[in-house]
Amino acid sequence: MVVMVHSSYYRRPSFGKKGNNPSTLTYHKSKGWANQDTVLATIKTVLSHEFIDCGYRLMNSYLQKDGYLINHKKLYRIMSEQSLLKLKNRIKRSGSGRKFVKFRKVNTAKPFECFEMDIKMVWIPSVGKNAYLLSIIDVHTGRILKDYFSFSIKQDKVITFLSDLFLALQYPENVFIRSDNGSQFIANSVREYLGLIGVQQEFTHVATPEENAHIEAYHGILKKEVFQRVDYRTFGEIEQILKRYVIFCNNTRLNRLLGRITPTQKWKQDKHLILMNKLTA
Repeated sequence: MVVMVHSSYYRRPSFGKKGNNPSTLTYHKSKGWANQDTVLATIKTVLSHEFIDCGYRLMNSYLQKDGYLINHKKLYRIMSEQSLLKLKNRIKRSGSGRKFVKFRKVNTAKPFECFEMDIKMVWIPSVGKNAYLLSIIDVHTGRILKDYFSFSIKQDKVITFLSDLFLALQYPENVFIRSDNGSQFIANSVREYLGLIGVQQEFTHVATPEENAHIEAYHGILKKEVFQRVDYRTFGEIEQILKRYVIFCNNTRLNRLLGRITPTQKWKQDKHLILMNKLTA
């Protein structure tokens, strides 16, 4: 006796596309049946509004409010076919126009060619929270040009910090600044200010501290020689220590990368190159 399985009772598959063809008509409460072109025109009208930028689920609500009775899956298909699920004219503000570094290692020929800046968190025991140290270094000489220590560093403070620095340096020509992608550095106001004074700005790639190696190294030295060795409690105590350390680092501490001389000595050796550059320009 031959035993037949239940699945054999059903008709043979046609091997064609499963399911019915999608409907091309959509019902409107007041206008009756509308074809797909009419529905599409309504979708585009909704998306043409100054402030509407939505996907198919929210669009479904707009169409229902207009009077359409439409399934969200059908609406997804229509919008997908017409590439309307994501608007092409969105402005990417996070990082738009940012210039990333081309070379991980900076090679300089003279002072004031490249600066690097970064922010380091500093724990303050007496208040149980972090303060922030903003430092900027001249790559060629290893000299700390300026720092700023505060419980809060926002973009307006960064602009003031840079403005004071470049005013003191008499706005050197053809300098560029490297930084990571911290919110204070990528802010439009900071980038616009640097553009106005003719300073180029470069950003490191994600998770690549070696692209900002000089300022990262300085903050690493601070951790080793100050924060892990000096017993301090208050903001005022460490603020005064940091001021003294910058003077020590620039004028006394021997820098191995500079040939075991100080940053100030390196500056004195090469500062004439800036003048020569101006005379030959």
